[in-house]
Amino acid sequence: MTVVSEDYTGHVDPGTGARRRLPGAAIIKVSVGPMDNNAYLITCANTGKTLLIDAANDADALLEVIRDQAPDLALILTSHQHMDHWVALEQVAAATGAPTAAHALDADPLPVTPDRLIAGGDVIEIGDLRLTAIHLQGHTEGSIALALDGDATGGVTQLFSGDCLFPGGVGKTWRDGDFERLLDDVSAKVFDVYGDDTVVYPGHGDDTTLGAERPHLDQWRERGW
Repeated sequence: MTVVSEDYTGHVDPGTGARRRLPGAAIIKVSVGPMDNNAYLITCANTGKTLLIDAANDADALLEVIRDQAPDLALILTSHQHMDHWVALEQVAAATGAPTAAHALDADPLPVTPDRLIAGGDVIEIGDLRLTAIHLQGHTEGSIALALDGDATGGVTQLFSGDCLFPGGVGKTWRDGDFERLLDDVSAKVFDVYGDDTVVYPGHGDDTTLGAERPHLDQWRERGW
């Protein structure tokens, strides 16, 4: 695995990565595994400290990127309990010695016990970066999105949405009522809080913005998925 592009577009082909540079941070997006899972390395430009969101798959590839691009790994956060988001977690945590984190409601299925339990509203500090945890229920009970704000972003929120928000809709749900719960949470805790220029980094596939998705909220609710 090599970070092949500095021309960040929000799309990465399977088995590749790309880097977006912000005023005080760098975001590396890597596509791993058979389900095109996105793993994100968010590095503080001032300190070199890095957060990994979802050690999803391809441990060797992720460890190569960490070693070459972000060696000071401060924390590994798992966005939610579904297995495709943590296949490489045990191996990456063991190889790097980095602590792990997840929401308490999604912690039990993980292959390692989280060192830190994250709740909605918690602030995760990675060097000079501050990321706010957003608890979104419906895809799973303990799904966590993270919003990176502050001077490091140049004033544009960077939202890591896990499997709760994608281009074209919210994440998959299975039980009666869970779609409504998820859409309600995403509406109240994301769309009602953050501006249209907010960049959304989902757990699979391409990036989007809240402005691109906001006009379709009523359509999503009407169609029921």
